[in-house]
Amino acid sequence: MNAFRYLLPLVLLSCGACSIIGGGERDNISIYSPEVSVKTDPAWPTVSWSLVVARPTAARVIDSPRIMVRPAPGELQIYKGAAWSQPATHMVQDAVLQTLEDSGRIGAVANSETGILGDYKLVMDVRRFEADYAGNTIPDAVIELNAKLVRINGQRVVASRTFQVAQTAASTQTAQVADAFTLALEKLTPEIVGWTLNSGQNDTLAHPVTR
Repeated sequence: MNAFRYLLPLVLLSCGACSIIGGGERDNISIYSPEVSVKTDPAWPTVSWSLVVARPTAARVIDSPRIMVRPAPGELQIYKGAAWSQPATHMVQDAVLQTLEDSGRIGAVANSETGILGDYKLVMDVRRFEADYAGNTIPDAVIELNAKLVRINGQRVVASRTFQVAQTAASTQTAQVADAFTLALEKLTPEIVGWTLNSGQNDTLAHPVTR
């Protein structure tokens, strides 16, 4: 079953120096919206501390609805007639937040936009969110980000790690490439969630949270 749903057409924004795969008009486009589903890992600890998931940062070209593709090293383009329903940073935050909420392993978790304070904050910087041919005939959906877990009291960085996943698309068709991003997110998200829960728990055991 296709992991993306199609929404109403819209006009794709220009992309500065980026070119468009396939050329042509840019008015009627398909919108792809990932539906990420991640199972809870039994090895994840159950924690009593609270967490705020901040909106990830990214370069402007990544923090947009455009679907980026790298046909050759040093060359970045966008797919003709296609876009994400929301920027990559939003997709990453939503996937991580939903997985934490549904895991049952943490009782208090919220995104930073709510204004809720927590014991820890998860800060992420998305470095890559693109289809990369890397010399192959079919591209990989590549997602790379750096994550930092910050103890809010004292603004201390508890742990930092760079994550990267690559998922080969079933074909060069845009819809198949979009599906590959869903699978890539489903690989990446549990890694981030498990690392976050374990890192926060280890820090709490060493330095108990006081309220």
